[in-house]
Amino acid sequence: MSRSTRYSNKKFGLPPGSLVFTGRKKTEQLQISVMDYGPEQLEESQSRDITSCFPFRDTSATSWITITGLHETEKIEALTKHFGIHPLISEDILNIQQRPKVEVFDDYVFITLKILDFEKDTRLVGIDQVSLILGNGYVLMFQEQQESLFDPLRKRVRESKGRIRRMNSDYLLYAILDIIVDHYFVNLEQISDHIETIEKHLMTEPDPKTLNEIYRLKREVLFLRKSVWPLREAISRLEKSESALITEKIIPYLRDLYDHAIQAIDSIETSRDLLSGMLDLYLSSVSNRMNQVMKMLTIIATIFIPLTFIVGIYGMNFENMPELEWHYAYYAVLGFMFTVAIGMLIWFRKKRWL
Repeated sequence: MSRSTRYSNKKFGLPPGSLVFTGRKKTEQLQISVMDYGPEQLEESQSRDITSCFPFRDTSATSWITITGLHETEKIEALTKHFGIHPLISEDILNIQQRPKVEVFDDYVFITLKILDFEKDTRLVGIDQVSLILGNGYVLMFQEQQESLFDPLRKRVRESKGRIRRMNSDYLLYAILDIIVDHYFVNLEQISDHIETIEKHLMTEPDPKTLNEIYRLKREVLFLRKSVWPLREAISRLEKSESALITEKIIPYLRDLYDHAIQAIDSIETSRDLLSGMLDLYLSSVSNRMNQVMKMLTIIATIFIPLTFIVGIYGMNFENMPELEWHYAYYAVLGFMFTVAIGMLIWFRKKRWL
């Protein structure tokens, strides 16, 4: 999973509905995976021929059609035309910079959202875009590269665990969305652990490297917020839609999914507030350390002021200074200077300046 970048210049000047893939090629060839299932049946197939999934549009079972690889725009166009998808929706599928959203049409529902992955090695948030089309008895899923994230869901379908084999395609859509949102919490937990590690280091030994790490992580959290925040609105619109493809049975699940999205957003906001507080803590720590240094230098300078005064008196070389001719004058002056320094330290301690 890689970080998304801007490729808007590829579409500059083109008419609306022009199919241009705005990302980087992440798979060698477009791959199609189909799971056609019902309560008592399951059929799986994989192919690179785009026409192999056409017959599953009108089957009586539920079809989960996964298209991996978006760089072959001609095949994507042929697929969306066969399923009756509007050209503007096809354009959104290929635009990896698309904001998460839901579009409800008469015979299908379009959803696009982000899969996020916090990479521990680079400590960056990777992103892939997933687009979903819910139709009558099928779900089309478009992804940039193969995602192991959905393997547990495929296992549930194969082993007929839970209610997924007995439910319609709208439940399959919910199950896919639920896995993506749950994966947000995994990433947020990893980010929280990293924030806690930085905070501990900040309390013990703040340094410019820690400050750079705080700024870098704060940018990642803002990037995460930008990708997750619109999901709340999208799920809410899906829940409130009057589409016949969204049955009453699925509404409670969508409400639960909406609550999870809110929790994810709250967690992101908490992480952002913690990082902002850590910036203030870093500045306070640096300022406190500077104050301690200045305090120590001030104490040293204060101690040496009377010592310098004493040395200055005996450095004036007057003739009528009886101490200059005394045999033990040197040692007496040193002892007196030492006594003055110790006395001042005791006085500073008594005043709690040390």
